[in-house]
Amino acid sequence: MSATSLMDAVVTYFRQKGYKIERDTLWEGKRSGLSHRFDLIVRRGNEQRLVWIRAWKRTVGVNMIINMDKAAEDVGIPSPIMISQQFSGHAKAYANRRGITLLTRREILQRLS
Repeated sequence: MSATSLMDAVVTYFRQKGYKIERDTLWEGKRSGLSHRFDLIVRRGNEQRLVWIRAWKRTVGVNMIINMDKAAEDVGIPSPIMISQQFSGHAKAYANRRGITLLTRREILQRLS
């Protein structure tokens, strides 16, 4: 599955759940002043979540989850979402401790059918 088709599937998934979607956003960190790019921002009511999509054939490690967590914290929006093919055990453990949602491509596709 290409990065574009995964993005389209993710957008469809969140729209079906009632979220409004903003693509490819750039936010300035409140603490650092650095620019952070997120693939999506999904909003429903007062809830908003930042989403990173990694259409990699390899496993996403804990370092990527930490980077996303720090970026989300810097812009002031907790509990981000990472979507990819698969995640390492350490990535899953860190995400669980920090309230980060990890979704696999397979989970997205199963929930769409």
